[in-house]
Amino acid sequence: MNPASTVAVIDYGMGNLRSVSQAVQHAAQGLEGLKVVVTNDPEVVLAAERVVLPGQGAMRDCMRELREAHGGGLLQAVLDAASRKPLMGVCVGMQMLLEHSEEQDTPGLGLLPGRVVRFRLEGQTQPDGSRYKVPQMGWNRVHQPANHGGQVHPVWAGIPQDSYFYFVHSYHAVVDNPQHSAGETDYGSRFTCAVARDNIFATQFHPEKSAAHGLALYRNFLTWRP
Repeated sequence: MNPASTVAVIDYGMGNLRSVSQAVQHAAQGLEGLKVVVTNDPEVVLAAERVVLPGQGAMRDCMRELREAHGGGLLQAVLDAASRKPLMGVCVGMQMLLEHSEEQDTPGLGLLPGRVVRFRLEGQTQPDGSRYKVPQMGWNRVHQPANHGGQVHPVWAGIPQDSYFYFVHSYHAVVDNPQHSAGETDYGSRFTCAVARDNIFATQFHPEKSAAHGLALYRNFLTWRP
């Protein structure tokens, strides 16, 4: 196996690894020579062509596990990947890319300027009269803003505008630079649900739980040449 042809799904003990890796493997079918590996080995991550960073649960726990894995070696491998190869974050894996989260006052990786804040929906009602619930759980439309040379981000290629994706979260991203917002949705108010900068693309929603459009998003990431 040529290491340069691998997609490394990061295993630091906190991601929804089975469903993410299976979805990425399914999306990779027909892409000759591309192999998906689930790994916590920094050397495999450093050698891989591209990287997927999932996350699930509390951000503080995710950051701690990533920092402590292999004595910090896995964290350094992720930072190296983020500087020079396609990297996709998913759910808490997206939140970790930002500078700080309100959830237990947790510092992030600082790869994108911005913060993660809790939904503040107390007293607000949905169009049907019901109260907003936190966490947001379920399907929601995602708008693709034209921030990239007047075009939507290339990882959206072929996915219709305002397609539905599946969300489970109590916190959401607030990016400092609107150009880094690659996807937006509404839940009480409009917020960023996908971020992008250079070789990084990440989503708050779960592509692996989002049927055909989610698989298309993973496949687009696998063929993306930033």
